[in-house]
Amino acid sequence: MEFNLPVSAGIVLVIVAAGTVGLLQADMGMADSTVLMMVAPSMIVFAAIVFAIGVMHGEYRATTR
Repeated sequence: MEFNLPVSAGIVLVIVAAGTVGLLQADMGMADSTVLMMVAPSMIVFAAIVFAIGVMHGEYRATTR
């Protein structure tokens, strides 16, 4: 399997979607609107930041060896 940008971004989105669905299905006392309006966007932003850092680190590792 070749990891290019669309495949990698799709994997990240699937992980965020699975986390969001898990929070919506769990009965933890958190309203659905809270999950969808506060938790899901913060998960997306965090995933984008970590993804960008991971790509930069991978490029660094590829050029220094």
